[in-house]
Amino acid sequence: MTTRCGIVALAGRPNAGKSTLLNALVGEPLSIVSPKPQTTREPVRGLISDDASQIILVDPAGLLDPAYQLQRAMLHAALATIADADLVLYLHPLPDGPAPALASLLPERTRAPKRQLAVYTKADLRPGRVPPLAVPDGAEAALAVSAETGQGIAELLAAVRERLPSGPFLYDPDDLGTQPLRFFAAEYVREAAFAELEQELPYSVAVAVDEFRESETPVYIRATLAVERDSQKPIVLGKGGRTIKAIGTAARLRLEALLGRRVRLELWVTVWPKWRRDPAALARLGLPLTPEKDA
Repeated sequence: MTTRCGIVALAGRPNAGKSTLLNALVGEPLSIVSPKPQTTREPVRGLISDDASQIILVDPAGLLDPAYQLQRAMLHAALATIADADLVLYLHPLPDGPAPALASLLPERTRAPKRQLAVYTKADLRPGRVPPLAVPDGAEAALAVSAETGQGIAELLAAVRERLPSGPFLYDPDDLGTQPLRFFAAEYVREAAFAELEQELPYSVAVAVDEFRESETPVYIRATLAVERDSQKPIVLGKGGRTIKAIGTAARLRLEALLGRRVRLELWVTVWPKWRRDPAALARLGLPLTPEKDA
């Protein structure tokens, strides 16, 4: 039997609904979700396999005008993801339509992807019937979906599968993702920090997993939450340690659901001065670095 397999990148501005859509397509909460924009930093990969096809979904950071080294690294990773994809799903919220051309969101001299589908997200927020969808320049077609209600998801998957190149599967068809569990441990802690911390502070938090002992019962995980300034450390800890405890509880429950096992999660808070502008700190977090010097 001839099979199809390809890399499908999700692209769009921050808060276009990329992470929510990836989770809805895969059927598991692989990518962290927050009402705050620019939550995704390192690209998240999910797999959708059936007998004849394997879709390798990649959810990178939203396309933005970078202001400092972390955002430059995020944009670099997003552009590399788009360049490597066999198909790009260009996401734009339906209530904010029509979508401009994807090329208008890319830096100058960046080549737009050859194969694009425009996906209008958050269709449940548009009252009444979905109007005729404008097809942006460069896209082959446009579809409307709602990750919350499931509207249009089956049609989107069908449209993606018919555009996949022929080829063997690259991953076990039973897998849902390609990244190690340590990656998801760090992401779930960071997601909990976004939920518990207010205003800009979550953007100053990095998470590094120091130990991950899956052979133990319960699974033992120790992670460090790094902030940029000494004054931020007591905010993350909270009065009597309440905030860090809430972060740990939320992340532990997510991890236990993913692993199907009990988890012992220990969290520590430290200071990495100006880590968002520090190439060495970004390298430690596994983020690709750009050659430009930070302003």
